[in-house]
Formats: sequence, C-alpha cells, structure tokens
Amino acid sequence: MPIRLPVKGSDEDYEINPSKIIALGLNYREHIKESVSVKKGGSAPEVPAEPILFPKTPNVLIPAEAPIVIPAFLREYGFENPRVDYEAELAFVINEKCKNVSAENACDVILGFTCMNDVSQRNIQTGDKSGWFRGKSLDSFGPIGPQLVMSRDLADPQNLDIRTRLNGRTVQDSNTRQMIFPIPEIVAFITKNFTLEAGDIILTGTPSGVGPIKGGDVVEVEIEGIGVLRNPVIEE
Repeated sequence: MPIRLPVKGSDEDYEINPSKIIALGLNYREHIKESVSVKKGGSAPEVPAEPILFPKTPNVLIPAEAPIVIPAFLREYGFENPRVDYEAELAFVINEKCKNVSAENACDVILGFTCMNDVSQRNIQTGDKSGWFRGKSLDSFGPIGPQLVMSRDLADPQNLDIRTRLNGRTVQDSNTRQMIFPIPEIVAFITKNFTLEAGDIILTGTPSGVGPIKGGDVVEVEIEGIGVLRNPVIEE
C-alpha cells in the first residue's frame, strides 16, 4: 500500500509508491569498522572503491508510529544470537525518469529528502548465499518519514546531523558530511547502472552505532531539518 507523507511547508501530501528502493552499504567510514557483515565475510574493513548497492523491496515501507514487526518465522531458525538492527539513513526521492545523470546535474532529479530506518535482519543478511536482499526486505523493515522536505527547502543535505535514539538513549550520532560517497556521486553511479523512475527511493547509508532491537523497544531516527521518525518494535 502506498504511504502518504506530509510535505514540509505545504498543506499537501506526497504519495510514496516507488518502483524500487536502492540502498548504499558501508557509506560511512566508522560504520565500516563496526560492520558485522564485513567481518563475517572475511574481508578487511576497507573503504569501498565504488558505492555498494543493494535493494529493498517496497513492502518494507511503513510510516512514522507504525510498528516494526519482527516476524515469527525467524524463531524457526534457532539462531544462537538472533539480531535485528536499526540503521538511521538520509533518503531521497527521485522526481523524474532518468538515466546517466552527471554528478553536476544530480540535484535536478531529486524531489526531496526524508528519514528512513534501514532495518536489517543480520543473521539472514550475513548467511544468505544470495547476499543482503532477504535480510533487508522483510515486511515493515523500512520506516519512512515523518515528512518529505523538498530539495529547495533543505539548505545542504550534505551537512545534516543524523541521530538514532533507542528507548530515549542516543545510539547513533553523526553528520551526513561523513559520507564516503556524497549524494551527487551516488546519483551519478546509480543512474549509470539503472534507469530510475519518478518516486524511486535512494538510501545513502548509515553511520556507526548500529545495534539490535527487540519487541517493546522504540526507535527514533532524527535528521536535522527533516524531523523525527519514531516507530515502536513488536514481535509477531
């Protein structure tokens, strides 16, 4: 089902209904150092030479205040240390069909910005031979909101404080200027590989401080100039 986000400074809503969601992995240096997936993959925690892309499917999307649901089927695996993590991310929405957009023209194809929580099931993410797809795309694993801020109304998306609070305690605290690949380079790289459609969502990576969530928790992702995306966590 599409999600409607209020547009900052307007009485109108924007319908979030992407054909695809493309996310970046390991786009903050400090997160690379702590990354479970890198360590378990047997690779050195090196800065990637080009953006690491993976998909999230549209079924992940939920609005602010809707519950993140940890699915019951995970218990069937009997994971010794089951782990579902929060990941605060700056996301942006594409405004038109586009391909081969230069970094210099990237701002022309961005409609606006919002907060997302790239919720991740780590055991599946690090264990599936096919990669990160399934562990990133379970139902409700993509909270988005609380509003869409149009590009013209966000002074500098590459210099925004980004934080996560878990049950009121700050667990992530960084700034989008710490990205390895800045937003113009992200747009150029993705559109070199794929045609983007109006409404598609791009996630720009998470800073360090990721950690587990469980039923009863409340997660808040806050990005300067955008607002607070708050979601409770429940066990199915």
